[in-house]
Amino acid sequence: MSNIFTRNLVRFIVLILIQVFLLQNVGYYNLAIPFLYILFILLLPIKIPNWLLFMLSFCSGFVIDIFYDTLGLHAAACTVMALARILFITLTLQQDKYESGQIPSLGNMGLRWFFFYATTLTFIHHTVLFLFEAFRLSDILYTLLRTIASSILTIVLILVYECIFFHRKER
Repeated sequence: MSNIFTRNLVRFIVLILIQVFLLQNVGYYNLAIPFLYILFILLLPIKIPNWLLFMLSFCSGFVIDIFYDTLGLHAAACTVMALARILFITLTLQQDKYESGQIPSLGNMGLRWFFFYATTLTFIHHTVLFLFEAFRLSDILYTLLRTIASSILTIVLILVYECIFFHRKER
């Protein structure tokens, strides 16, 4: 159990540091902005209690809000993403087949499932984030374009991260 806690704590710190110090100034004309820190929420264990998932999601978004000075936008987007994660995993997986510490990673779940999982949750996170940021419907096309471009860039970075730290499922 402590191994799972330590691994997730290290992943949280590393992803937050990468987001704040490396990716905060990366972007394409404020159109495509990568948010790799959401990978922390994506890679939490499958059988994590819902209250803990919500708390960790809110806290990770809140930490990013502190550094980005965005007044709760990331915390709200991460909390909505946590809800979508619960629904997605409930609908697509038989949770009784998995161990308590198993994570939904590329190596454990396969490329097709993980890609669909990461794409869906990233798009939900980015949609909530950019809609709350704009908070008006007059810029809906620009907001949609930002959502799509940022989601693509974030998904590419997530897949690169997963390929670097790829571990094949042990059968």
